[in-house]
Amino acid sequence: MKYIDLTHTISESMPVYPGTEKPTLNKANTIEKDGFCETILNMYSHTGTHTDAPAHLYKNGKSLDEFEASAFCGTAVVLDCTALPENARIGKEMLLSLGEAFEKADFLILKTGWEKYWNEDKYFGGFPCIDLEAAELLVKRGKKGIGVDAISIDPVGVPLDVHKTVLASDNFIIVENLCNLDFKNGDTFEFFALPLRFENADGAPTRAIAAVK
Repeated sequence: MKYIDLTHTISESMPVYPGTEKPTLNKANTIEKDGFCETILNMYSHTGTHTDAPAHLYKNGKSLDEFEASAFCGTAVVLDCTALPENARIGKEMLLSLGEAFEKADFLILKTGWEKYWNEDKYFGGFPCIDLEAAELLVKRGKKGIGVDAISIDPVGVPLDVHKTVLASDNFIIVENLCNLDFKNGDTFEFFALPLRFENADGAPTRAIAAVK
């Protein structure tokens, strides 16, 4: 089994969603002064590679700490969208074109290619997104979640309609800002997206990993 880290490193210079603040990492204790090292982390709950919960958009939505651990792992299938034009919308036909792999998968992973723009202004726009019909199909098929190597599953600066559609099921998660998606269309792997567990978590930084045979 080969394990691939799909997680961006959190740093003070990393890109964050427009309107939020970059994280700060300050030394609270040092080995030289205190004999041990600790760091104070100050960041939004949706910093870097992170998971969105239904509580992100719905007042009574489920928070990440209320999910069973099994919700964060399962089989994932990759949909390669890198050949699509900028701002393309992905319909349900593209999802269904994955055939049996899509039907059996717990998670859909969108490979947009946008991770190559990490730390560039272009990272915040132009990436393809699924449309509402595709979002509804994911819920109808009982998927656990969707992941993407872009900052959002909705275009930046517009109403979060795709978020609202999938998170309305209350048993669905979104994992954004993935990286290292060096996979082909239709590839499958075991996916682990393990968010920090804190009380009433509307979202949380996540260590995402692909386990490939």
